[in-house]
Amino acid sequence: MTAQHPGTTSSTESSTASGTDSGPGTARRSLVLASASPARLGLLRQAGLAPEVIVSGVDEDAVSAPTPGELARVLAEAKAAAVAGLPAAAGALVIGCDSVLELDGQALGKPTDAEDATSRWKAMRGRSGVLRTGHCVIDTAAGRTVSATASTTVRFGEPNDAEVAAYVASGEPLHVAGAFTLDGRSAPFIDGIDGDPGNVIGLSLPLLRTLLAELDVSITDLWV
Repeated sequence: MTAQHPGTTSSTESSTASGTDSGPGTARRSLVLASASPARLGLLRQAGLAPEVIVSGVDEDAVSAPTPGELARVLAEAKAAAVAGLPAAAGALVIGCDSVLELDGQALGKPTDAEDATSRWKAMRGRSGVLRTGHCVIDTAAGRTVSATASTTVRFGEPNDAEVAAYVASGEPLHVAGAFTLDGRSAPFIDGIDGDPGNVIGLSLPLLRTLLAELDVSITDLWV
């Protein structure tokens, strides 16, 4: 999670694949990001990709799953599927992502208000949580879907009450899953992470590469 959602590894908790093989093409495939997150878009651009952004409009509150990891994956699948069905995404590779923070076995998305964000931070400080980011890639040309969840442990520092109040007053935590960012105003309050930093910001590029490979697409073929 960045100002919108750190480490060298990420763990894949669950994956699904369906459809038939699509042969490698010579022309660069079009890429669509089914997310309004500027952080995810920024990560993709920094990696040499140039996706079009189409926001899914999925009602996240209407989606449920037994565990936080599964919830993140199901939400990513729902977002990707919603966009993949649009005429504007025909023939494209559609990427859907969603992040939740798992703390005490609960999945925490965006805080409902400033009071909720303050309570979250008072509960998180001095502890560790696991950031779960679901990833789904749909090859609309071949009718194939792959998905998985990447996990990164986040070790929170101990900001005092005044620092928490100042952070909440900035408005930043109200717009991000888990009420924190790794690359924004709360970065000084994160002591460290165990896993892929991109996953905390919003998208795991190593996992994306793996999912694309399952669809017989090399990430380097998508470079611009």
